[in-house]
Amino acid sequence: MSEISNLNPKLVWQHFDKICAIPHPSKHESALRDALIEFAKEQKLEHFVDTTGNLIIKKPATKGMENRKGVILQAHLDMVPQKNNDTKHDFEKDPILPYIDGEWIRAKGTTLGADNGIGVSAALAVLEDNSIVHPDIEVLFTIDEETGMTGAFGLKADVLKGDILMNLDSETEGELYVGCAGGIDASIKLDYSIEAVKSTYKTFNVCVKGLKGGHSGMDIILQRGNANKILFRLLNSLLELNILICDINGGSLRNAIPREAMATIAIAGVNVSKARTMIDEEWAKIANELAAVEPDFKITFEPCEQAKTAISRAKLLKLIRLVYGLPNGVYRMSDSMPNLVETSSNLAIVKTEEQTATISCLLRSSVDSSKEDLVNMMTAIALNANAEAEFTGGYPGWKPNMNSPILGLMSKTYKDLFNKEPKVMAIHAGLECGLLGGVYPNWDMISFGPTIQNPHSPDERVNIKSVDLFWQFLTETLKNIPVK
Repeated sequence: MSEISNLNPKLVWQHFDKICAIPHPSKHESALRDALIEFAKEQKLEHFVDTTGNLIIKKPATKGMENRKGVILQAHLDMVPQKNNDTKHDFEKDPILPYIDGEWIRAKGTTLGADNGIGVSAALAVLEDNSIVHPDIEVLFTIDEETGMTGAFGLKADVLKGDILMNLDSETEGELYVGCAGGIDASIKLDYSIEAVKSTYKTFNVCVKGLKGGHSGMDIILQRGNANKILFRLLNSLLELNILICDINGGSLRNAIPREAMATIAIAGVNVSKARTMIDEEWAKIANELAAVEPDFKITFEPCEQAKTAISRAKLLKLIRLVYGLPNGVYRMSDSMPNLVETSSNLAIVKTEEQTATISCLLRSSVDSSKEDLVNMMTAIALNANAEAEFTGGYPGWKPNMNSPILGLMSKTYKDLFNKEPKVMAIHAGLECGLLGGVYPNWDMISFGPTIQNPHSPDERVNIKSVDLFWQFLTETLKNIPVK
């Protein structure tokens, strides 16, 4: 047990501490799920794994609460695996190392997994603490939320019996979420042939680094730098020096704003000095543009092992213009809610491998027609470069219901507890509520959580006090669930 296990509420933090010790990146949640199954057995609670791999644990109502509406507490088991370059960490084998940093909990060199480990921990604490007054509880632990919402997609309509869904996956304490964006994955592929690199050419690694990255939905409004877009802006400028591109590796996760991107380029020896000057000039321009949001942004230009082959010139121009021209960032703001992004695109990954360049983007929108417009735009850009575009994994948004009974109850409960009104919000991210509500249209749904900053990046941190407030709010709400 680490130092965080002594924080309050103790049960929540003790469960989170145990979760940190069990590797659980997306698509590798089985060890954590097995541990939760053992927990359910110890607590003598009914439990089962559905056909998709989601874990459901049930706890009957406390005495006198049997006639109340049933509640589903929902959280996802997986976490986003991101680490700093100087951190050695295998997310499939190594534990997360949480520590107290003033008012916050962080992890040493990696993502913390508070998204959604705190939600999982709170649900486990409800299952374990027999002093909590509550109606019938079903806890739904979904798999693979971060890389495709596989668990939510696969949930069947006859698995759960409750009436109210409480999604424990929001990231600002004091806010109640009643709507979210839908999304779709874009994969654009451009095949290319290769050509030999002349012996008179020198090879260099050009690397964009030092960016903050972050959650491609929550943080897209912050206008942070996208390492892939910056790299290809630079490569586009260097075209006048007749560069060749040997290899590209930018970004790592579709739902994280890319913090780093690297290209191996070959350039005639006589143009090396000019290339250094151009890179310095471009860095100065972009650093000035991003000064307020990316103070640590840098571009490095370092010699490396001589490359033998590079992307053929016939496809080089098409690739650079394709990536440089693809939309990225906020596409449209919402008309109905202030400061809410309606539609966006995250140009997440650009990689070359086996003579194919693959570009991965995540498109989000709370308006289906706007999402379709973005799909059509990106398809047109891809076709213009003779590339293939495929769009998969589409999922719906969650339309706000301002007359929701659970919203009314929780707004009143929050005001009674803390003497202030909660904020009612929608989120530009893909909460599982959109999918789950499609399977169970009768559910009254809401999402809330503690304050988590910089999710999906090694700067992720969770506010200690907010976890206590979140816990008080959750348990008080369960006590006041209305009758059926």
